[in-house]
Amino acid sequence: MTKLLEKVFDEVSKLPQKEQDALAAWIMEELASERRWEKTFAESSDLLNHLADEALTEHHKGKTQTLDPNNL
Repeated sequence: MTKLLEKVFDEVSKLPQKEQDALAAWIMEELASERRWEKTFAESSDLLNHLADEALTEHHKGKTQTLDPNNL
C-alpha cells in the first residue's frame, strides 16, 4: 500500500462509522464501475476498429465536413 493511501485510510478511520461505510461503499462502486468500463472497452475493440475504418473511408470519399464548434 502506498504512503498516500495509508494516510487516507488513517484520516478516514477518524470519521464516524456511518461516514466510513458511505465512503467505503462509494469507493467499491467506483472500482466496480471502472472494471465494467475496462471490460466493455476491451470487448468493443473490434467494433471500434470497424467504425474507425468506416469513418476514414467516408472521409477519403469526401463525405465528411469540418466540424465548426461555433455552429453547433
